[in-house]
Amino acid sequence: MDAAASNRPVGVLLCLVIALSGVVFTDAELRRFPHPSKDDGSLSLLVVGDWGRNGEYNQSQVAVQMGIIGEKLEVDFVISTGDNFYDRGLKGTDDPAFEESFSKIYTAPSLQKEWYSVLGNHDYRGDVEAQLSPILRKLDNRWICLRSFIVDTEIVEFFFVDTTPIVDKYFIDPEDEVYDWKGVLPRRNYISNLLKELDSAIKDSNAKWKIVVGHHTLKSAGSHGDTQELLHHLLPILEENKVDFYVNGHDHCLQHISSISSPLQYFTSGGGSKAWKGEINWMDPKELKFYYDGQGFMSLQITHSQANFTFFDIFGNLLHQWTSTKPLLHSVI
Repeated sequence: MDAAASNRPVGVLLCLVIALSGVVFTDAELRRFPHPSKDDGSLSLLVVGDWGRNGEYNQSQVAVQMGIIGEKLEVDFVISTGDNFYDRGLKGTDDPAFEESFSKIYTAPSLQKEWYSVLGNHDYRGDVEAQLSPILRKLDNRWICLRSFIVDTEIVEFFFVDTTPIVDKYFIDPEDEVYDWKGVLPRRNYISNLLKELDSAIKDSNAKWKIVVGHHTLKSAGSHGDTQELLHHLLPILEENKVDFYVNGHDHCLQHISSISSPLQYFTSGGGSKAWKGEINWMDPKELKFYYDGQGFMSLQITHSQANFTFFDIFGNLLHQWTSTKPLLHSVI
């Protein structure tokens, strides 16, 4: 009997034990999507969140301006910060909401690029597996949505993080909502594996810029405010690994917050549709650099030495601009 054959009963038994224990083991590494930058090494993209409402609440108007700005900037792709389909995600892969809220809304030629998307808490109220299904990409080849993954453009790595399972209230006090936790339970194992994989991936990164994308706020002056679980679990990883920017949605606004304890900058782009909540928690102006309680989106243009963030409203007006620079590295002769 060969060695492989002799080990089969042990393997079968191990699989049975794992299945009965209910423990979820994830891959050792987050899935990676290579995406080329422009010939000159630069990258341009748009960021929008909290949008999927069949074109209503100015979603269509935001989409029009995204198309116009996207053409001017020659964007390489789009990032969605979650809550992609209201009010309760998708019902299945054949849910017409996918076309009515996505394919038929973002029709501009400049937006016919990859859309890298994370899940929001509203997405977890529907059929999560449907939203993650490759069937949707057959319906619209722009759609790329996973729980957590990496987009590698060489100059910058984007680390997309599934933040919803980290937030306690969806488990402890879901109110009248039902969340789809398939693939997440047992929760403690899921969060532990996710954070370990994220920490390892950022540590291994040689990219000039490192950006983490999640749905929930870390710091926010909006109605949801700071997310305490992320401050406890996620922020230490970002600060230890010198992540440059954290980009999120969740609060239906546009905002820029500057950390006073580290170089980390926080950008919220959650104005894809319904907004105007009229709530703001005033912060130290040393932290809160910009806050707009309305619809809009954000652009990012990045080179080896500079990252330029710009916020736009539904009329295409420039609301806020901020630039970060890094020195170019020169080889020693």
